[in-house]
Amino acid sequence: MDAVSSEEVSFLDEAEGKNNFKTCSQIDFYRRQKRLSPGKSLYRALLDTLTLHEESVRLQIIHEATKVPLMVEISGIENNTLRIKINEVSPPKPRYEVPDVILQSPSTLRLTKVQEDSTCVVLVCDKGAHRIKITANPFQIDVLSMDEILLSINSLGLLYFEHLLLPLKNRNTAAGSREKDSLDSIKDCDEGLWEAQFGHAADVKANGPTSVGLDFALHGFEHVYGLPEHTETLQLQSTSDNDAYRLYNLDVFGHKLHEKMGIYGSVPLLMAHKSDRTIGVFWLNASETLVEITTKATVKHTLSNDAPEKPKQRVVPETDVRWMSESGVIDVFLLLGPSPFDVFEQYAQLTGTQALPPLFSLGYHQCRWNYVDEEDVKAVDAGFDEHDIPYDVIWLDIDHTNDKRYFTWDKVTFPHPRQMQDVLREKKRKLVVISDPHIKVDLKYSVYAEAKDKGYFVKDNKNKDFVGICWPGSSCYLDFTNPDVQKWYSSLFAFEAYKDSTDILFIWNDMNEPSVFKAPELTMPKSNIHHGGWEHRDVHNLYGFYQQMASAEGLIQRSGGKERPFVLTRSFFAGSQRYGAVWTGDNTAEWGYLKITIPMLLTISISGISFCGADVGGFIGDPEPELLVRWYQAGAYQPFFRGHATKDTKRREPWLFGEKNTRLIREAIRERYRLLPYFYLLFYRAHVSAEPVMRPLWVEFPKEIETFHVDDEFMLGHALLVHPVTAPAVSAVGVLLPGPEEVWYDFRSFRQFEGASARKIPVTLENIPVFQRGGTIIALKTAVGKSSEWMKNISYELLVALDCKGSAVGEIYIDDGHSFQYLHKNEFLHRRFIYNNSVLSSSSADEKGLYSTKCLLEKVQILGFSKCPSSVAVIESGKKKNEVAFVYDTKTSVLILEKLSLNVGTDWEICIK
Repeated sequence: MDAVSSEEVSFLDEAEGKNNFKTCSQIDFYRRQKRLSPGKSLYRALLDTLTLHEESVRLQIIHEATKVPLMVEISGIENNTLRIKINEVSPPKPRYEVPDVILQSPSTLRLTKVQEDSTCVVLVCDKGAHRIKITANPFQIDVLSMDEILLSINSLGLLYFEHLLLPLKNRNTAAGSREKDSLDSIKDCDEGLWEAQFGHAADVKANGPTSVGLDFALHGFEHVYGLPEHTETLQLQSTSDNDAYRLYNLDVFGHKLHEKMGIYGSVPLLMAHKSDRTIGVFWLNASETLVEITTKATVKHTLSNDAPEKPKQRVVPETDVRWMSESGVIDVFLLLGPSPFDVFEQYAQLTGTQALPPLFSLGYHQCRWNYVDEEDVKAVDAGFDEHDIPYDVIWLDIDHTNDKRYFTWDKVTFPHPRQMQDVLREKKRKLVVISDPHIKVDLKYSVYAEAKDKGYFVKDNKNKDFVGICWPGSSCYLDFTNPDVQKWYSSLFAFEAYKDSTDILFIWNDMNEPSVFKAPELTMPKSNIHHGGWEHRDVHNLYGFYQQMASAEGLIQRSGGKERPFVLTRSFFAGSQRYGAVWTGDNTAEWGYLKITIPMLLTISISGISFCGADVGGFIGDPEPELLVRWYQAGAYQPFFRGHATKDTKRREPWLFGEKNTRLIREAIRERYRLLPYFYLLFYRAHVSAEPVMRPLWVEFPKEIETFHVDDEFMLGHALLVHPVTAPAVSAVGVLLPGPEEVWYDFRSFRQFEGASARKIPVTLENIPVFQRGGTIIALKTAVGKSSEWMKNISYELLVALDCKGSAVGEIYIDDGHSFQYLHKNEFLHRRFIYNNSVLSSSSADEKGLYSTKCLLEKVQILGFSKCPSSVAVIESGKKKNEVAFVYDTKTSVLILEKLSLNVGTDWEICIK
């Protein structure tokens, strides 16, 4: 075991203390905004300023007390989306508006007035089914579908806008600015207006307070989701004072369970769902953000045609959401559904879909902080072969470098990195190494020297390179918000720059919240200065997003634009799905952390980032064998599948826990590899259609109220329901099998269950409950190889699960698994399988696909088949083949067809009589 450095000991000790991180009551802009209580808004709309433009409608609103105006801009966007921006009319300098997250300027729709008087204006999109009602006094916006109000903006009067001030040294009384004296007159003036204190550190604010806030009333909705990343339930809970959901990327070592404080990543997207509607609110702001949620019941009166003099009362739920951000502008997108998949698509048209990952990255990853030397790597690699466990990637943490200098190798412990990679290449495996954003202060270190010379580091508020403490000791931090820094950082991955790297080496971005030891909240001071003169407070949640972007681009450039990258990041933001994978950070080897991975990953998934996972076994501590087995069984069905552990834990390679546990872990990992064709299809669907790979039950069953709160099981795509076992020594678990007209099949025994039922399912340590949904067809590999690349030519089987009408449909997607040829030259194969009227057929799902394969379909199992057939015949490419031998299992009602030898890429039919 390597010795832990003094910096590491200091950080680990500090990070475990909760007092290192602020509570809501210690956040100055939150305290100030909370002084504004719900009531009549002090803002009034100046309807006579309303102007119609080609792409938007603009009007001014004015604060009745300060008389300072704001500009409101409303845009209709194709696909049932609205955008509302609120900014100062004449700020003394620009306010930060988040770049690069939105793919491009969305296609807008013309808004026209359909009603106008002195009290309100009603707008409608030229292609939309929604109306926008703007009420003048107090200012309020209602969004209506038909005659139903879906949501209201500023109905609680919580619109809050602190106007940007000129720096103290050259402030004047220009329009739109306010004097310091007037701010200081606020009652109890301890509100951190110009300087905020936390611990021993002061946050000096050159522009004074600049926070913004707004409330949204979601009518008829009581179930809300989203806002990753928190260690909380899937359904967001009503908050109390000083307990808001915090979106602020922080390095929280050993984060606690069921807390709303911010951890490693954040996506300011909230979804609201009821049985007939799903909507979303996307708050585009990269500064520290707090979200309060209040769910309540309201009484509504409706007139009866039979007795109009006696209006009927009905209780309708409502959820009020209050967003508060430290700086920037109000820039919000309303995603109006109406279905969950419509909202996913609407969000993806703004921020992009999940990048299609290389196939190897969907296999199993083996990681540890740290594999100590080349012999250790070789021994671990050989151990997988010796114990017949497939894996695709081995990982190296910070200790593989020359004294924490990234893009280098420790010449003592890793003297021959190229040869080490060649050994992995021969086994068709890959290597991932770490590259953090902090750069060791050392003029002999070329990365530091060049970045310093070019001025590529984040500055402190005195315009000097900011120096913080991280793993290398004194470190400077690359300013990834600078496009020139992004390009330069990408160039460091070139083979000629990154010595002894090869094309099987991929990247892991860690510590990129950014993490700064011995600093306020273990992160960068908010008063630091980035490219363009923006303070760190403006861009904080974007920092990791930009590093992952630059890393992914670097790997693409390294291949001449031919190969798909793989980059894992700990810190993320909206749009991170375009660049790779994320994980939930430094979890702990306890049962509660296994359980919380399900709602955490579901929340990340519905926020656009399908490629997500949690450290299998728990990063911190030593898991008991039962916990480790259960974690592998759960992780095998989650999108990103990596075992990881910190350096002061016992070694936990899968074969170190006795023969029985080795067998169980082997079976879990091998099951993942058999399912790789299904996982790859799901990632393709996420890439082209924004469908989450891992999804809550309510997404697939949106009308079934009993699914709305379920977060101990999940759907893997459309076809599989997975219920991990997350408690020790259990003999049965309660499983909800939704759908009154659904049929479910145990994935291993093929036993049938009716839907719309909650059942106690017996379990042993051998496996976890997994069910295939009736009406689906999934493709599996018939055998497992040493890694995914070994399995390229292994034949397929289809698992056909019949619904109550005796039908089923499914798909398969195949390409070369690593290049962009699927995109540039249509080198892919997308097939559709349909079973109906006793015929199973294969046809093209996308005629553009030009990929060819020699891979064969050898086996079909049809679940829920009612009786033994008399014959089975195959027609391939219009020609009848010999009849097929079959076996019918009367106990399980499964028809098994084998030795089919059908090409996966051709049209064929299997006719059963």
